[in-house]
Order: sequence, then C-alpha cells, then structure tokens
Amino acid sequence: MYKKIKVIAFDADDTLWVNETYFREAEHQFAKLLNGYETENKIDQELFKKEIDNLKLYGYGIKGFVLSMIECALELSNYQLKPKLIQEILNIGKEMLEKPIELLDGIEEVLEELQGKYKLIVATKGDLLDQEKKLEKSGLLKYFHHVEVMSDKKTSDYKKLLQHLDIKASELLMIGNSLKSDVLPLISIGASAIHVPFHTTWEHETVSKEEESLTDYVTIENIKESLTVL
Repeated sequence: MYKKIKVIAFDADDTLWVNETYFREAEHQFAKLLNGYETENKIDQELFKKEIDNLKLYGYGIKGFVLSMIECALELSNYQLKPKLIQEILNIGKEMLEKPIELLDGIEEVLEELQGKYKLIVATKGDLLDQEKKLEKSGLLKYFHHVEVMSDKKTSDYKKLLQHLDIKASELLMIGNSLKSDVLPLISIGASAIHVPFHTTWEHETVSKEEESLTDYVTIENIKESLTVL
C-alpha cells in the first residue's frame, strides 16, 4: 500500500506532543475569570465564535487565541473589563507558551525506526515562533529533514508543499490527529494519510460522519502501530 512513499510528514500538535489539552484548560480558566458576566457555556460559545472570526486575521496558535480571549472578554463585559483581568488573560497565554513539552507515547521510538528509511518532515500549522520553540524543546528536531509551518492545511497548501519537496502526491504520506487538516486534504490530492486520533479535538477540526466515511485512509490507535502498517 505504501511502496511508493518517499516522504513521511508528521503533524506536530497532538501528534508529536500534547497541545489541545492546554487550550481546554485555558478556556476553563478564562470562563472562571468572567463568571461574573456570563455562564461558562455561553462564554465558551462566544470565545469559539470569536476565534473563528479572527482566524483570517491572526491565523492559528496561542497568540491569536489570547487576542480572541481579550476581545471576547471586552464584549461580554460590555467594555467594563478591569485592566487587572486583561493582565490575567495575558498570563493565561504566557503560561500556555511556557508549558513543558509532553511527548506522546511511542513517538521517539517511531521516528528512530523510520529515520533513514524515509525522508521525515514536520508539516504543521500555527505560529512560527511558537512551533519552532516547541520543536527545539521537544528534542525531536534531529529526526526531521525539513519543518514546514503552514498558515493553513488545505489542499492548496499541501500542493505547495509537494512542489517545495519536488515529489509526486503518491510519494507523500501524512500522519496526524485531525481528519480535517491531516487526512482529507491529502487523500483529495492523491497522497496517503494515517489518522491517529487524539482524545481531545478542537471543534473547528471536527468533520461530519459523511465526510469521515467518504475517503480511504488508515486509522490507528497509537503512533507505534504505524510501524506495523508501514
């Protein structure tokens, strides 16, 4: 099935290391800060809407998330927000940026095994500085031939990546936790994908059951199973 593969691309957040869990914790902290203005459920809904509205301006990542929290807090408080609360929101973001890297089980073992057999790259989206820092802190940089921090992960973005790597779609395999970003766009351009679900998924990354069943891809429970599949 994967005989033509030359390059294996790994998503970073929630494929190499824990990420989404920290966003859920931050959302909970944010809701607690604003519980004098709205219910936690309403705050969550409004923050999500604000994040999606702002994606085209700020892109993905913690810094855009922090700006969306501040904007959301100002609106929910009817612009009565005390400066101290803005500082506390900024502190939530700083804490997220300084989190230690928690590698997912088996990832280093998989990279060691695949290194030399394939060209390994990182294909992730988010804030460039933040992702570079995480890769450095992770100790995994030595395994990767190339790191691509993309502004988004649509078919057009992957086509640009193929051009950059100078390979055919059939020679690329993507491994990641998001069906929307790491699997479906790859299948649609003729590349291969392995889905490794993470226990928490951002609502923006979810897909319908119909989309889930439309394409042919492999789902594994743990990254170590990729060695068996390959």
